[in-house]
Amino acid sequence: MARHLAIKIGLSQKFQCSYLSEQEEQLLVILDPSCYTPTGFEILLQQGFRRSGEQIYRPHCPACKACESVRVIASEFAPSRSQKRKLNKAKGFTLRVSEDEQSEYYDLYERYINERHSDGSMYPPQRTQYDSFLFCHWMDIHFIELWDEDKLIAVAVTDVMDNALSAIYTFFDPDYEEFSLGSVMIMKQIEYARRCDKTFVYLGYQIDDCKKMNYKTKYIRAQRLQNDQWVEVI
Repeated sequence: MARHLAIKIGLSQKFQCSYLSEQEEQLLVILDPSCYTPTGFEILLQQGFRRSGEQIYRPHCPACKACESVRVIASEFAPSRSQKRKLNKAKGFTLRVSEDEQSEYYDLYERYINERHSDGSMYPPQRTQYDSFLFCHWMDIHFIELWDEDKLIAVAVTDVMDNALSAIYTFFDPDYEEFSLGSVMIMKQIEYARRCDKTFVYLGYQIDDCKKMNYKTKYIRAQRLQNDQWVEVI
């Protein structure tokens, strides 16, 4: 059952949805400063909120309920055959974790946006946009890196809280597309959650009718937030 909180919340103007072109998007935005801590954010994650830069928000669209938060129970995750094949194909790469942003990250991000998302809202990439989207001063952020020998090939920007991780964004070298690094890095975040004794990995919003956003319930055992209750994905 969801916890209902007495906090200050704002409502954005309506604008065209980035994922479903026929829909209008509207956001609830947290205005209460007391919520902007790892502990406060973890409570809000349980209510379907998400972080973008310094801001905590949740879709609150007038005619659409397509966005549903998804989280994986880390200790109970069991990769499918397809996911095992992806992990096996990437087993020659090395995983590292940094608690600080590294100088190599932005160049990799820029290449990723230019070559993989030139039709999206983050194109063309800019350093100010990168900084304002991924980072904030009040959150403990870890960077899960994948290396091919001495070459950085993927980074998963990950928020760290007492009982959960939240996957903020992953970017990778487009030359390694055959290795399904987007999927691999989700599974590496789940592995990292297990190592850190975290219960959940929050993956953001599942949108069933959007090809770019309908993959998150494939990581079983997963739950999705429906009508303010976490429901197991079968």
